[in-house]
Amino acid sequence: MAPVTTSESIRRAPRRSRQRRPGPRSAYAFLPWLLLGMGALSNVVRGETPNPWVGGIGLLVFNSLYVSVVLQAFDPRARDTWWTYAALSGMAAVTYGLAIGYGGPWLALFPLLSLAVGTSLRGRRLAWTVGVLTCSAALTGAWRDTDAWSAVTSGYGTLLSGLVTAAILALSEKVLELRETREELARTAVDQERLRFSRDLHDLLGHTMSLIVVKSEAARRLAAVDLDKALAQITDIETVGRQALTEIREAVTGYRESSLTAELDRARDTLSSAGVEPVVRQSGPPPAPVTGALLAWVVREAVTNVVRHSGATTCRIDLAGTADSTRLTVTDNGRGEGAGSPGSGLRGLKERLAQAGGSLESGPEEKGGFRVVVTLPADAGAAQQSVG
Repeated sequence: MAPVTTSESIRRAPRRSRQRRPGPRSAYAFLPWLLLGMGALSNVVRGETPNPWVGGIGLLVFNSLYVSVVLQAFDPRARDTWWTYAALSGMAAVTYGLAIGYGGPWLALFPLLSLAVGTSLRGRRLAWTVGVLTCSAALTGAWRDTDAWSAVTSGYGTLLSGLVTAAILALSEKVLELRETREELARTAVDQERLRFSRDLHDLLGHTMSLIVVKSEAARRLAAVDLDKALAQITDIETVGRQALTEIREAVTGYRESSLTAELDRARDTLSSAGVEPVVRQSGPPPAPVTGALLAWVVREAVTNVVRHSGATTCRIDLAGTADSTRLTVTDNGRGEGAGSPGSGLRGLKERLAQAGGSLESGPEEKGGFRVVVTLPADAGAAQQSVG
């Protein structure tokens, strides 16, 4: 599967401004449900309720606490506080007192309390609380109204209002989390694409410019003694430049895969042009294409560092393959800061190899020179695809 380019990732990133929250737009959508208490309010106004001032104060307290609870329904951090639980406890006390004391239209407080619970609680606390309220509403309706239908409607309304409200809000929260996750993945894809391009550009240009400098110096030295050889070096510079343009285009589109065999040939030519004797040894079965592409990047970076930093006269590249893994070793006899001198190139390669299940170790040799050792498993391709 081809990697997603930066521009594609940006185009695919969701635009929050064009999307609205699923479900109720705001907590104010829950306020009209207070109309369920109009029957109880009517009883208070008409004086059909004993001690109407008790019922009126109870309704005022219940409605105030209800508004306070539901207005925090869309903010999980605000609703999961001691005040929310205290307010629900107060609503429960008022509901049980008025419903048991008066019955009739006052039983509508149970569905309202259940709705408030559905906006605030989740998980087992929600299930237990709604279950208790449902049983309480049904039993109170059967006792106060001596009517089976009243018990059924009160219990069913209480159960439905709590669970449906909780389900709608929970679904809304999950959808928002999925949107945020998708946006984060899009941003991550953009960052990974930028990192990939910067690494590829560093590796390509570092090697190419080093080779051009080496061949230019060789052409300058040969110009006075052998014009034909100097022209051959200049021709090589032109070839390297054209090849670099092609590789940069491939790096931009994301389809570039280095060939290990071709990279070893380039390494021999680069080292020879820089006056460093190349020694390349291969043993065992050839690596898989993905493994070979990763090793090709290592060879390119290591040889570039040998030419630019080591001052070596010999560079040795050993490639040993087995059925389980492939091991690449690059050593030189320079000042101890060649093949693996610290830099963004080797750091980037180390991260790439780690994603494919491999490792990179580098450091100076005890007897002088520098060594880079890379180990990759046989299934490096599968590991890299799983990460990607």
